[in-house]
Amino acid sequence: MSDQTDFGFRQVPRNEKASLVRGVFDSVAPRYDVMNDLMSLGIHRLWKRAFVAAIAASPRETLLDLAAGTGDVAFLAKERGAGRVILSDINASMLSVGQGRALSRGLAEGLSFVCSDAERIPLPDRSVEKVSMAFGLRNCTDKDAVIREARRVLRPGGRFHVLEFSRLRIDALAKLYDAWSFKALPAIGAKVANDAESYQYLAESIRQFPDQERLEEMFRAAGLERVSHRDLSGGIVAIHTGWRL
Repeated sequence: MSDQTDFGFRQVPRNEKASLVRGVFDSVAPRYDVMNDLMSLGIHRLWKRAFVAAIAASPRETLLDLAAGTGDVAFLAKERGAGRVILSDINASMLSVGQGRALSRGLAEGLSFVCSDAERIPLPDRSVEKVSMAFGLRNCTDKDAVIREARRVLRPGGRFHVLEFSRLRIDALAKLYDAWSFKALPAIGAKVANDAESYQYLAESIRQFPDQERLEEMFRAAGLERVSHRDLSGGIVAIHTGWRL
């Protein structure tokens, strides 16, 4: 394994990426939810609703939400009837925003918050029924380790769900999508969050992430079965699912 890894379009020492990513999300945390609406023109809300519907966590199940951030997926899951939801994120600033949102919305019951690295989940083997991860896997240094960890903590019959940016399937929109990603997003970041650099990284990280077929291969290599994906918005994002059987 190389001692270098991607941080956007740059190569950095593997042992430095986590702290660099943490710095990005420390910077964007206060305006993260506003920026999500602006960056996606609000469509991220539809993607997350589709994602939570696919997870379909029941009142009898525990859902571990990795890279939980400010809580969007966890809160939707609770509103749709999930039992216990564990919000895990490596970034304490993001979790702090999420905790405040949970209290203000009266959703704290049944939620727990854990500041931890998705490559080393602090839960026992076979301890949860569902694991989810929305827009977080691409920021991890060792993505294969994250997928293996998700499988490890799943009970037999449990499922790992990933919502992530993927490869656009509509060639006619490619130039427009690139212009939005590399020109509009950093400009919006500079104006709204006073941080163009972090949003430049986020745009670059999307292009570096494995495409739909490659991520399916990574799921299978980690021991997950019945692996599948569903494209949303022409492949801008995709929902990936794998079972532990």
